Amino acid sequence: MATSLKPAPTITVFRGFPEKGCYTWSPFVTKLEARLRFGNINYSIEAGSPPKGPRGKVPYIKLEDDGQSQSMSDSTLIAKLFIASGYLEDLNHRLSPVEKAQDLSLKALLEDKLYFYQGYERWVVNYYAMRSKILASVPWPVQVIVGNIIYNKNVRNQQGQGTGSFSGEEIAIFRQEIWESVNGLLSAAHAQHQDREGPFWVWGGDAPTEADTVVFGFVVSGLVCGAAPETKEIVNSYPALVKYARKIHEKYFPDYQLWE
Repeated sequence: MATSLKPAPTITVFRGFPEKGCYTWSPFVTKLEARLRFGNINYSIEAGSPPKGPRGKVPYIKLEDDGQSQSMSDSTLIAKLFIASGYLEDLNHRLSPVEKAQDLSLKALLEDKLYFYQGYERWVVNYYAMRSKILASVPWPVQVIVGNIIYNKNVRNQQGQGTGSFSGEEIAIFRQEIWESVNGLLSAAHAQHQDREGPFWVWGGDAPTEADTVVFGFVVSGLVCGAAPETKEIVNSYPALVKYARKIHEKYFPDYQLWE
């Protein structure tokens, strides 16, 4: 199937962070980059900013082909477009209907649950650390104004989504429970392939599924984000999580700085 893939157009990934040669704090940026690298697609990176993206968020991409330019955002929709266009292989095409449902469920657990729990840790518990990083490029008075806008938006979103109705202690328990479950999956997968030198994958197979892009994105985000110390401590406490990320890093991201 991979031999029939078409050459991809020129791709620029806008990550929302000016640094290069390293991971960002966003799990969705790393998810998208992993998806492209799993498919051997070359791309360049630029900072960009959420207001400039088609959906007001990062990551977003610009495609340039035959003199025409197109912008897209949302990591999942970008992957779907590339699969439909013949640039990427569907990583889940070998899965049974039950396995596809499990893969989708794991993605939803992280993107629709853990994301909000960690958003609370970042934007509420550690607001000032998050603000200083995200708004580092703007003057101090603007940081205060824009930071308050972002903070209020996050609080409203968490209230609407449901996370905001729980206490900080309850959210921490939910966050820990999810990481413990992911660690269980990765520990079992690693046990199946202890002699493998390269990466091992979340379901224990010989190749990644779409869920691996999400799991890798969230693990790396937990390891590098300076505004989420509790999450970093949790992730580092599970050797299987760190080993999973490190092996993928070594094969697919050797040009990136390894987390400390």
